[in-house]
Amino acid sequence: MSQLLSGATRVHFIVGDPIAQVKSPADVTLAYHERGHNAYVMPAHVAPQDLAAWVAGVSLAKNVDGIIVTVPHKFACFELCATTSDRAAFLHTVNTMRRNPDGSWHGDMFDGLGFVAALRDNGCPPEGKKALLVGAGGAGSAIAHALVMAGVSALAIHDEDTIRRSTLVNRLAGLNQCPVAHGTADPSGFDLVINATPVGMKESDPYPLDVAQISANMFVACVITAPAITPLIAAARARGCGTMTGAHMFGRVRDLMVDFLLGA
Repeated sequence: MSQLLSGATRVHFIVGDPIAQVKSPADVTLAYHERGHNAYVMPAHVAPQDLAAWVAGVSLAKNVDGIIVTVPHKFACFELCATTSDRAAFLHTVNTMRRNPDGSWHGDMFDGLGFVAALRDNGCPPEGKKALLVGAGGAGSAIAHALVMAGVSALAIHDEDTIRRSTLVNRLAGLNQCPVAHGTADPSGFDLVINATPVGMKESDPYPLDVAQISANMFVACVITAPAITPLIAAARARGCGTMTGAHMFGRVRDLMVDFLLGA
């Protein structure tokens, strides 16, 4: 790293459970240093039941400027923010928190914006696409909202948590941008198929959807960053599909988070 760690270094955290798989500590720290900012990102492995106490504790340190939020804390951290963006307020979820002048936290959510930007980078503009999204968690909710606002022709959402799925479907349908419906694990008939769940991180995981129904005309995307090529992405490529990995999404999300955390 180009900036030497010292007492003047500004501290940021990324909090999750688990945390070992995340790439943000090195990547975001490097992005800070490339902008001439003396800051480091440190990983924090915090269980859900300890999250509120942990945030309260790190908030006491006056050199802690930001918190990046990953699974499973994105909904819970929304509740710990004093203020949020309109986007985060609609979704009730955040993935990035920065200090307000009074020391409280202001949150925003960039998973959806970063995902859509990465789709465009990879030759799949979402406008007019019929999309199936698997996963209605923090990242999935943000991606769903961004897809609707970007102009997909229809969106179906599948999640084993039927209450969480229904809440998201109803909220998005209320925007009156496009039809939003309850989906299944069958991707048949969709142009864009997205895994926004952690399923695929472990070798023992099943596929998050029915890969036997994937066809070459589909574009398949996955939010997982480790492994770099998930079994879903490998299966889609074997069928001739265009694909996007979690690393592509992360690069775009990282840039948005850094802009936010540095007040750009």
